[in-house]
Amino acid sequence: MSSSGKGMTITVGEGSCGIAAGAREIRELLVQRFPEAEFRTVSCLGMCHQEPMVEIANSDGKSYLWGQVNKKNLPKIVRFHRGETEIPEKNFIRSSEQPATDKAQYLQRQHRIALRNVGHLDPTSLDQARARGGYSAITRILQGGMSPEDVIEQAKISNLRGRGGAGFPTATKWGFARGAPGYPKYLICNGDEGDPGAFMDRSLLEGDPHTVLEGMLIAAYAIGASKGYAYIRAEYPLAVDYFGRALVAARQAGLLGDNILGSGFSFDIKIKEGAGAFVCGEETALMASIEGQRGMPRIRPPFPAIEGLFGKPTIINNVETLANLAWIINNGGAAYAAIGTEKSKGTKVFALAGAVARGGLVEVPMGMTVRQVIYDIGGGSASGRPLKGVQLGGPSGGCIPEALFDTLIEYEAINATGAIMGSGGMVVLDSKSCMVDIARYFLEFTQLESCGKCTFCRLGTLRMKELLNKICAGEGTMADIEALERLAPQVKEASLCGLGQTAPNPVLTTLKYFRDEYIAHVEEKRCPGGVCKALITHAIDQSVCTGCSICERYCPVNCITGEKQKGHTWVIDQSVCINCGMCAEVCNPEAVKVQ
Repeated sequence: MSSSGKGMTITVGEGSCGIAAGAREIRELLVQRFPEAEFRTVSCLGMCHQEPMVEIANSDGKSYLWGQVNKKNLPKIVRFHRGETEIPEKNFIRSSEQPATDKAQYLQRQHRIALRNVGHLDPTSLDQARARGGYSAITRILQGGMSPEDVIEQAKISNLRGRGGAGFPTATKWGFARGAPGYPKYLICNGDEGDPGAFMDRSLLEGDPHTVLEGMLIAAYAIGASKGYAYIRAEYPLAVDYFGRALVAARQAGLLGDNILGSGFSFDIKIKEGAGAFVCGEETALMASIEGQRGMPRIRPPFPAIEGLFGKPTIINNVETLANLAWIINNGGAAYAAIGTEKSKGTKVFALAGAVARGGLVEVPMGMTVRQVIYDIGGGSASGRPLKGVQLGGPSGGCIPEALFDTLIEYEAINATGAIMGSGGMVVLDSKSCMVDIARYFLEFTQLESCGKCTFCRLGTLRMKELLNKICAGEGTMADIEALERLAPQVKEASLCGLGQTAPNPVLTTLKYFRDEYIAHVEEKRCPGGVCKALITHAIDQSVCTGCSICERYCPVNCITGEKQKGHTWVIDQSVCINCGMCAEVCNPEAVKVQ
């Protein structure tokens, strides 16, 4: 085996998560060790918990996928590929010749359609995209004689529902715009992903931009649009960069612009960078932003499909929705409809985050349970503590308890719990989570992001936040809980857009399923999760403490005193302690008690 790397192919995952974990430094080190190897760049494979990831194919064709690669363990991996040592099991995920490890089950239990190319190609390469079937669907449409009505019919057969949150049937939405008078018509890709803990759109746009672009072409042809916008938030610089490169490459190849593939169909796209306003994820606010106005929703009807951007018929599709379209055209709507449940077809992408062992991006068939995603794919609790619940659908969603983890992943089943599918955020919570604090966190977010147009959204969410702050501070009463229960439905019913209409969901679901925690805060002045600082104290258990002094070294306010090793007595001065929890983080959790 060549020590210089001749004949080797080394693929480095350089999506945003990989870069943040140090992938570019790992690439530089590998170039130094294997200067003659061929290097390839791909985006995130979805295994964010394993970043940085590297796949190395030897000159004999045998390939190995490695995870959590860093400067310390890289030399062992290098020596293995030089034939000098045994396989480093700690970093090994899978190979072309050996059975997959438990780590690889993360990928094997998924069903990838929208994510089918992410992590397998260079997102800046049109050639690699076409080698994996890119633009074959739009070519089939334009050169195979498919009419716009034929495309809409395949979408109807597939029963694809919008993946942006509401789950409205895509074909029905397209049909409205197709039949609406007005020219030009617009097609907008909504990449304004703002949910805390969500990164589905980012991963698709920076990992496989050509598939999203092809989806825009298909949707535009179906509705008769000649102009398009990709609305991508500016906090996603890699996504903006890669999608912009995809536009340039597609234009040069005759796949975008005037008279595409000689068919007479013309369509071009501009990128609009969003400034990060969560409310601009709402369709009418998004269009106002593109028009140069303040991003505020308007009353509907008229709906965008009839009177949208610049007063013309407009369809707005989510990134994930668009990423499914080429697969549906190439495989047929019936093949897509064969996956999932009666009312929810196909697959759904989730950003799995929080207190879960294997965080990252997952795509699963509709009909799988929440429990299967969290435990079979996500590996269960990261801390070993019992899981308490999961927040589904981001700030617009709700918290469901562990007892409902067997809920099917489908729109109606999740809605019945009080949560929503949303765009796909799935934040796992363990026993150390405070459900009142979780509700406060999401309510603070939506209150901050409210555009202020509606009185109930502007003032109602503010009042709800004040009540939650009061409860978390140990100053709440049962009357405050009753006020939350009275105010939340009013905010839902009287708000103009989806932000205000769904903002109370985290509060309502935590009150429904975790009411005992609210009562503990109010009547017992106790935080069961040990989170709310006003209701907890930190104390050192002398029977467990070893006198190592690590708690003292990390304490930011110097409130811990004692003697090292033998005869030690360590004490936390409660008059100085700010309950930051640093001592519990760095020490044996049994030695520092949170009470």
